[in-house]
Amino acid sequence: MTKEERIAMINVSWELHNQIETAYVQHPAQKNDEAWLEKQRLLLADMALHLLQTSLNPEAIKLDRLRDNLHAILTISDQFLPEVGLKKMTDHLY
Repeated sequence: MTKEERIAMINVSWELHNQIETAYVQHPAQKNDEAWLEKQRLLLADMALHLLQTSLNPEAIKLDRLRDNLHAILTISDQFLPEVGLKKMTDHLY
């Protein structure tokens, strides 16, 4: 993949990010509402886009950003897969 292709994909990801972030902010659910997990799905998508941006950056990968991305994804995903203990796995990232 060329540097230009990477940059183009990152630019598209920012457009998606803005749409998802707007939907997240406007979502009315509060913690412990029935709709909370639906709102968290939006947050997970947002974090996945940040991981994509970190991964596709044409410069050398920034390991601190990668750790932060993974930490967020594991923390949010823990709500969907509580039996796996994903949040606990974040202890090993730092």
